[in-house]
Parts: sequence; structure tokens; C-alpha cells
Amino acid sequence: MGQYDLIVIGGGPAGYAGAIRAGQLGKKVACIEMERAGGTCLNWGCIPSKALLKSAELYDKMRHAEDYGFHCENVTVNFEQVMKRSRTVADKMGKGIEFLFKKNKVDYFLGKAQVSAPGTVTITEGKDKGKTFNYGKLLIATGCKARPLPNVEVDGKRVMTSREALAMTEMPKSIAILGAGAIGVEFAYFLNALGCEVTLVEMLPQILPIEDKEVSTTLTRAFKKQGIKMHVGTKAEDIRVGENSVKIKLVNDKGSNELEVESLLVAIGVMPNTEGLLADKVRLNVERGFISVDNHYKTNIPNVYAAGDIIGPPWLAHVATFEAVQAVNGIFGHSAPKKPVHVPGCTYCQPQVASIGLTEEQAKEKGLKVKIGKFPFMASGKAVAANNAEGFVKLITDEKHSEILGAHIIGPDATELIAEYALAVNLEATAHEIHNTIHAHPTLAEAMAEAAADVFDEAIHI
Repeated sequence: MGQYDLIVIGGGPAGYAGAIRAGQLGKKVACIEMERAGGTCLNWGCIPSKALLKSAELYDKMRHAEDYGFHCENVTVNFEQVMKRSRTVADKMGKGIEFLFKKNKVDYFLGKAQVSAPGTVTITEGKDKGKTFNYGKLLIATGCKARPLPNVEVDGKRVMTSREALAMTEMPKSIAILGAGAIGVEFAYFLNALGCEVTLVEMLPQILPIEDKEVSTTLTRAFKKQGIKMHVGTKAEDIRVGENSVKIKLVNDKGSNELEVESLLVAIGVMPNTEGLLADKVRLNVERGFISVDNHYKTNIPNVYAAGDIIGPPWLAHVATFEAVQAVNGIFGHSAPKKPVHVPGCTYCQPQVASIGLTEEQAKEKGLKVKIGKFPFMASGKAVAANNAEGFVKLITDEKHSEILGAHIIGPDATELIAEYALAVNLEATAHEIHNTIHAHPTLAEAMAEAAADVFDEAIHI
């Protein structure tokens, strides 16, 4: 039985970051991960999916090589190799986390951990099954898993979640994707780009429902051009899984119709990973299954903390890392822990989507007086030179002080560009200050300054 200052259950973006931070603070730390260091994000989510999306983007560019002055013939897709590359990337990054554990003197155990009693953790399944540890402090960072459809069995071929989709060796000829959030949209782009017939189904009135309506409309237009079929404001009912296909009844206010596809990808959200986490005598307060914590990430049990997806939305890897590091800083008195406030969100389809803060609709619902600045990428010399000028930058500001209330980007490298606005919001910078910061030319980032200038009707290039 080992004694640790901190035991972390879960080795994903929250768990491994929290464990490493405690190691940096000189604490005796153990991290227990059920499958592999890096968790869902690194092994079955963020990282391998970005490898797939890069393959799709490159294939699309090769098919349109003439636009760049090249002539390519017979460019074909080796789907198995595309998928294999994504696994290689994930494996490489997983080994990187294991190296970081060693560097920071974090003991790493593989297995399913259970809080067997206050102060005690036991590994109940897996490689290190049977090992028991005592802790001074405990951080629960077990994350989430894909939410399945009731009464529809996930078999990895006809019916998949994102996890099974990332393990495909053969691409289906046609697929329905239920849920048009970031995961659904990214898979729609990837599979469509490689030649699969994609139908995207969303219950809410727009794809990417949490994004600004103008952004969603632009992405819808782009997806239509790419050949992706979309049904919004639509429910999927009466799902029948056969030997060779899946039949789905699509229902909306116009009526219903039947869709038959080779496979179904379910991307309707996530649910907490808490199965087997607690012995019967250990009771944690939860809300809709997610662990309840206070502003210091404390649970209702003394010395037990939680961070990351397991404590609820937003379910984002960068939020999980932030929360875990803040929790550990607080646990060991390094600094007062903070809760995330200004959180950027990114979707890695083409065109890319990124945002922070309020949408225009949300600002109006709050009754705020706003001024909006916009700049289209088709007016950006760098974007046009790269033959990638779809989309725009949109800045929503407070009318009186030009405080940044929200920022929305759809277009080239949006997921990289959003960092400037995230920093500006965190520093309470205004649109004036972005406008008056010299941005190098020619860059995509100039669009950020021009959107800020447009708030004051001072944009030069529109």
C-alpha cells in the first residue's frame, strides 16, 4: 500500500495535467488511468481526429491542384492508411505523456480505480488490479464518454460513436450523423471530403447550434457546396439496424421521410465516466450525473476534488487542463484557484470555426447595446493568395466602451487566430487597442485588426 500526497484518477487532459502540476510542486503523486495516458482526447478524440482532418484537407487540395498551377492525376484515397496515420500520431503523443510523467516523478498505474473508502483508492480492474493506495488529497478527473442512443446498440460498423469511427478500417459508402455539434460537423467534413455520402441531422434549428447564427449560415452554405446533406430542426425516429444498412425516419415540421444509409454515427453529446468509481459507502454529490464542486473544485467529501469533463460543461480539453491545474494549485496552497470564464471554442472542419464570448443573438437577448465589426477573408490578400478566402471575422463590442463581448471567426486558420481575441478578452483589452496594434502584412491576422477597425467604421480594406 502506497501513500501519496495526491492521487489523480484519470489520465486525460485534466488528469495528466493535474498530476504533472503536482509533480512540479514537489509532491508525491500517482496517476491512475483506465486505458492509456492522454485519455479520450489524445487517444480517441482531439488528436487523432485532427490527423484525419488534415488528411482530408490535403486530399481536397490535391483534387484542386490546378488552382495552384499543378496538374495531378489519379489521386486516390487509401482509407486504411489514413486511419493508421491517425493512430500513429495518437501513439506518439501518448508516449510523450508517459515521458512527462517520468520527468515529473509521477507514478503511473493502469487500471480502473475506485474510491474504496475515504482516504483509500483501489485498482479494481486492469494491469495493476489489486493495488491499494492511501492519499492525502484526491483529484477525480475521469472525464466523459459518448452518449449512446437509447435502444440502439453500438456495434462499431452499422452504428458508431466517435470512438468507433476513429477505429474504422473501411469507409462506409454512406453515413448519417446524428448531432451537428463540433464532433458531428468534423466527421461530416472528413468523411464527405474522402468520398462518403454524408447526411447530417440536427434537432436544433442550425448546425453548430451554440455558434453565432451568421457563422452557422456561412458554414451551411459551404457544406452544401461540398455536397453534404443537412437536415436541421429534425428528429431521428424509428431507427432500424439491419445486416447491411440502417434505416432512419427523419421527422420535422414539414413531415417525415425515410433515410437508408450504410452506417450511423451518433454524436449527440456525452455522459460522465463514474461507473465503478465509488464504493457503496462513498457518496459524492452529483447533478445530472456530473460531480458537484465548489469554486475551489472541492466535492462534498473532505480532501476529494474533481476537475475536467466530469464536473460538467463546457466539455473541452483546454478547459479540463485549466481546471485541473487550478485545482492542484489550490490544493497545495500555491495560488487561489480560478474557474474558467472566457473560453474559446473551436471546430476543425473546413472552413474552420472559432469563437469566444457572446453571439450576436445572445447579446441582443441580454438587451446589450452593441456595435459590430466584420471583415471578410475575401478582402484579405493573404487569404486570397492562399486560395482560401471563405468566411469572415466578426467582433461584437459594447457600444459605450468598445469592450469585447464576443468574437467569431469562420475561415482559414480560425482555430489559431482566436487566441488573439482570447488574450484580449482576458486582459480586458478593447476593440480600440486591437485596432491600434500593428498587425504584420500580409497575414490572416490582419483580418482581426480590420474587424476591430470596422467597429468604428475605420476599416481600410472594405
